Amino acid sequence: MSDLPSASDSIFISGRHPVSLDEEQLVRQCELKTGRVSGPGGQHRNRVETAVFVTHNPTKVDAQGTERRSQVENRRVAIRRLRIRLAVLVRTIEVTAEHQPSALWESRRRDRKIQVSIDHWDYAVVLAEALDLVTALNFDVSAAAATLGVSMSQLTRLIRQDKFAAAKLNAGRKSAGLGPLRD
Repeated sequence: MSDLPSASDSIFISGRHPVSLDEEQLVRQCELKTGRVSGPGGQHRNRVETAVFVTHNPTKVDAQGTERRSQVENRRVAIRRLRIRLAVLVRTIEVTAEHQPSALWESRRRDRKIQVSIDHWDYAVVLAEALDLVTALNFDVSAAAATLGVSMSQLTRLIRQDKFAAAKLNAGRKSAGLGPLRD
């Protein structure tokens, strides 16, 4: 896994975005492995295979959960991280400038604000929709925000909740000859 994306890191797919799948459907598309990792964590850290490594087979995007002492908790963390990485790295080719916000987006929008916590299951789906549109509009965040019915600062705030997503957006803006979004 690389820490900082380049503008060409996107994976384009046709059809339904993988983050819009429920957990069971997403896991069926993945390879899960368990293992041991070194580092702090108590006496069970190196004695029990609690680390979880997950790879989404169609896209080869991967994530891991290793910091918990429970394999169940690490699996949950790994899948949550995978969903956000998929939201950041996978683009659907159906999104166009004439995009109409999804029902989920509309349910999360209040006036010109978008309300979703990074810890909620919906965050990755909403983030993927936003990034699909921003990419389709050649990284013009203002135009994407207008299409989605939110303010530019709200769209920027949504994306900045995840530093990998913010870095990916700024890498795309740089490749399009635009300046980075301010903090």
